[in-house]
Amino acid sequence: MFSKRPDKEAPAAEPKRPAQGSPTAAAQTFVAKPAPLKGSGKMAPSIIGEDLTVTGNVISKGEIQVEGEIQGDIHCGSLLIGDKARITGGVVADDVIVRGRVNGSIRGLRVTLQASSHVEGDIHHQTLAIEQGAFFEGKSRRTDDPQSVGKTEGHRAERKDAVMSEKQTTRAAE
Repeated sequence: MFSKRPDKEAPAAEPKRPAQGSPTAAAQTFVAKPAPLKGSGKMAPSIIGEDLTVTGNVISKGEIQVEGEIQGDIHCGSLLIGDKARITGGVVADDVIVRGRVNGSIRGLRVTLQASSHVEGDIHHQTLAIEQGAFFEGKSRRTDDPQSVGKTEGHRAERKDAVMSEKQTTRAAE
């Protein structure tokens, strides 16, 4: 009767969902915000379950554990790719542990390919560990800042395209 707690908690507001067919409904980037664990400063990992397929990019500041399938790029702090997981796209993370399949590039400070892993793509890393039995087809590049390698290469490619376009425009004008 005279308690400081309300008798009933207010119902949580339903998040507004975009109408089908609207541009917002077709957005393909998912931003995961991990919840803090009770009693510690650590964040709980965001888990993509075995029965889940994500089509689009996944971005998180924390840890992601993938047991299902992702068709898109992943940017996160720490990534664990489970035995049955399948990634088709690029991976950028501080720590990457691969047990499943990755078709695409991996950029990370510390990359570990465990025995059950199957990677087809280039790996840019500071530290790379490959266990016996792991499959790896691609190039391994050691660099001090592996997470910025793709940005630099992309910028070079864009600049090269711009220079080629200028040359073609100049020839056409002659």
